[in-house]
Amino acid sequence: MIIPIRCFSCGKPVGHLWEEYQEEVNNGQDAGKVMTKLNVERYCCRSLFLGHVDLIDLAGEYKRV
Repeated sequence: MIIPIRCFSCGKPVGHLWEEYQEEVNNGQDAGKVMTKLNVERYCCRSLFLGHVDLIDLAGEYKRV
């Protein structure tokens, strides 16, 4: 739902980088180059960014009755 604050495998803080990553990728830049620029070097951390699906807006539409 929301990008994790820390990497599940190594514990590096990555949550604060998500918005900048998303903004630059939406502007047409290559995802790999953006991650390198943001110092996301490890495979485990990169997989968090590449595999994340942002569903918070979809989940927010449903309310408990």
